[in-house]
Amino acid sequence: MGKAKVYFTNLRTTPSNNLLDKMEHLVRKAGISKISFENQFTAIKIHFGEPGNLAYIRPNYAARLVQLLRSLGAKPFLTDCNTLYSGKRSNAVDHLQSAMENGFNPISAQCQVIIADGLKGTEYREIKINGEYCSAPKIGAAIADADIILTMNHFKGHEQTGFGGALKNLGMGCASVGGKLELHSASQPVIRTDNCKRCGICIKHCAHHAIHFNEQHQVVIDYSQCVGCGQCVALCQYDAAVMGENDTSERLNYKIAEYTLAVLKDKPHFHISFIMNVSPECDCWNHNDAAIIPDLGILASFDPVALDKACADLVIAAPVIGGNKLADSHPHERLVGSDKFHLIHPDTNWQAGLQHAEKIGIGTQNYELIPV
Repeated sequence: MGKAKVYFTNLRTTPSNNLLDKMEHLVRKAGISKISFENQFTAIKIHFGEPGNLAYIRPNYAARLVQLLRSLGAKPFLTDCNTLYSGKRSNAVDHLQSAMENGFNPISAQCQVIIADGLKGTEYREIKINGEYCSAPKIGAAIADADIILTMNHFKGHEQTGFGGALKNLGMGCASVGGKLELHSASQPVIRTDNCKRCGICIKHCAHHAIHFNEQHQVVIDYSQCVGCGQCVALCQYDAAVMGENDTSERLNYKIAEYTLAVLKDKPHFHISFIMNVSPECDCWNHNDAAIIPDLGILASFDPVALDKACADLVIAAPVIGGNKLADSHPHERLVGSDKFHLIHPDTNWQAGLQHAEKIGIGTQNYELIPV
C-alpha cells in the first residue's frame, strides 16, 4: 500500500476566508466530491458533547458540511450512539436533549439528528467480520443502515486508549451499548446488588434467559447462559447492571479497530479531524481540562488510519502550553517531540490500535501531509 493522502489546513484566517470556508475548501481539495452522494443516506458521526464539557466540535462546522453534502445530492444526518455509562447521553431522550443544549439540532445543523442505537441502546445490527477479537460487532442501526459514513472527529487525549480520533469515533462511537460493553470489558456484566431495585427489567429482556432472581430475591446472572450482549447494562436505569473487569489498553484498541472495520465495511467513507481544544481526557466527561497544546488545524482524508497517525505526529511535534495537566506533571521537561498522550496516560498504548487497523486492512500509517 502506498502513501495515503492527508490534507491539512491551519487556522489562520482573513476577512474573505473564515474557518468554515477553510474547512469546506479543505474537504473539497481532499476529494470528498469523488463519492457519489446522490440520494444516499449519509451518516455524519460526531460527538455531541457531554453537557458541561465545552471541548466538542462547534455545530457550525457540521452545518457547513451538511450544506455541502446537500449540494452534492446527499441525505445527511448527524448521529451518535448512546453511552455505556450512566450520564446525560445514555438514552436517546437525554442524548437528544444534550445535543440540543450543545447546539446540535435540526435548525442549527440543517439536517436531522438521530441517535443511532435507539431509545435504550438496543437497536443495532451485527456485522460479521470474523475478527481476531470481535466476530460480529454490534453497530448502531442507523449507522449500519446508512449508505455512506463520514466522521467529524475532535482529536484529544483519552484515559483508556491514549487518544481519541477517527478510529475511536468510528469503532467506539458507532457501537451500540452492548457493543461498548464488548469493547470495554474483558469479562461479562455484573450486578451491583446495592444499586439494584429488583424491577426485573433485565430479567424480562434477557434474550438468553441468563438473569433471574435467587432465593433472596436478588438479581443474579447465570454465566453459563450469558453471552455478554450488554442488553441488561443498556436497560438498567439504576447503574446496577454494569460491565465487568476493564480490558487492557492494547486489547481495547484492537477491538476498536475491528469495530471500525465493521462500520466501514463495503461503504464509501471520508473523515475530518479537528486538532483544537486538545484536552487530556475524553469528551465524555462533564468537564474539559485545559488544552495541552495550541490549536493546530483541521485535517481530512479517506484513510482514518493515516489521519489519526498524522494528527498524533502533529501533536507530538507541537509545543506544550502552560497551565495544563501535562505541563504541571512535567514542569522541567522539554516536551516538543515527546509522546504527550503516553506521558499523560502511561498505561495506554495508542500505537497498538493503529498497528492492528493497518494489519486488518482499514488503512495505512504511511501518509503524505498536503497543506491546503
